Amino acid sequence: MAPIIYVNDAHRHVGETVTLQGWLYNKRSGGKLHFLQLRDGAETIQCVMFKGDFDDATFTLADRLPIESSLRLTGEIREDKRSPLGVEMAVKQFEVVSPVTQEYPITLKEHGVEFLMDHRHLWIRSRRQHAILLVRHAVVKAIRDFFDERGFVLVDAPILTPNACEGTSTLFATDYFGVPAYLTQSGQLYMEPACQAFGKVYCFGPTFRAEKSKTRRHLTEFWMVEPEVAFMDLDGDMGLMEEFVEFIVQRVLQNRRKELELLERDLAKLECVKRPFPRISYDEAITRIKAAGHEVNWGDDFGGDEETVLANQFDRPVLVHHYPAEIKAFYMKKDPQNPLLALGCDLLAPEGYGEIIGGGQREDDLEQLTASIKKHELPMEAFEWYLDVRRYGSVPHAGFGLGVERTVAWLCGIKHVRETIPFPRLIGRLNP
Repeated sequence: MAPIIYVNDAHRHVGETVTLQGWLYNKRSGGKLHFLQLRDGAETIQCVMFKGDFDDATFTLADRLPIESSLRLTGEIREDKRSPLGVEMAVKQFEVVSPVTQEYPITLKEHGVEFLMDHRHLWIRSRRQHAILLVRHAVVKAIRDFFDERGFVLVDAPILTPNACEGTSTLFATDYFGVPAYLTQSGQLYMEPACQAFGKVYCFGPTFRAEKSKTRRHLTEFWMVEPEVAFMDLDGDMGLMEEFVEFIVQRVLQNRRKELELLERDLAKLECVKRPFPRISYDEAITRIKAAGHEVNWGDDFGGDEETVLANQFDRPVLVHHYPAEIKAFYMKKDPQNPLLALGCDLLAPEGYGEIIGGGQREDDLEQLTASIKKHELPMEAFEWYLDVRRYGSVPHAGFGLGVERTVAWLCGIKHVRETIPFPRLIGRLNP
């Protein structure tokens, strides 16, 4: 029997007879020849059938077979310099694994977004969606490589949490054996004790936000990576953000250039994403936004419009630091030189993609953190374990969270995050 191989290994088998398994992506016929485009999930290859090698019934079947029928083809791999792969298959055996029994719903004609989202389970087979999700895979791989190569320990944070740390308005509630529980918004609070156990840690997993937002940047379920480092201050945190983002971008350019080109991404705008990144204070950001003719007041949090105006002034990501403490979370450490400011930072991607990272230095003083919890009217008993981190050997520490989907959207040049995750969850969409 001929060995079964994947299409992306076909160039290693020139002159050999092998078997390929996959789906009929496209086809055309020219009299005595059928040209079948077979995709196997890894790549697509042209497979040529010559009428003289098959009986009439089989040759006719191949011509009439609907798109996306699954096939098993055996034949010789031969060189073809016209092919993007440099090879094609001369088919000698043709087997239908499973024919398509009705017309494939996604054709080359234009389809509406809702139709495509309803058929997301099939839409991900298309070339564009396939390319986007391969870029996502490269981003995820780069994230893990970055932290693993630098001595970080992966510590998994729970998805079910016992309390709403910052209010319940944007949390999904569920019943946990008779008591309320919530789907996590972040693993950060758990990474803080973890970093004092292992020094450098990160968690990586799904997070959930019940915000009733319909913007192109929001999902109700998304993936986030959150590192936390003991003995790190805000400056060190910003340095880690820069190194991390540069690493991801350069790895994707290295490993998924072909997919980015298929997506017609302007690669020059990614190739310049190298350190150092510009760093500006919140005060300078306010000045820049106003100078661009956009109305904003000191103390306002930045939305998508403000972030776009600001980020468009730079050719690479920009770090905005020292936001007003009043608009930051209770656990953010205040600037000792000016308690009105928090030692926090957001990293904004260029080209209108906005915030992809948020983070900063955490409050490590027990009295200050206790006062902050009271000020935000949060249940003190729910944070006793969190306060223990300050009671037993507290140290300065910092970290951040990067949203995978927003990062993939930026790298691919996609305007909406719904295409950056295999099966998106949005307001009003829980299927497929």
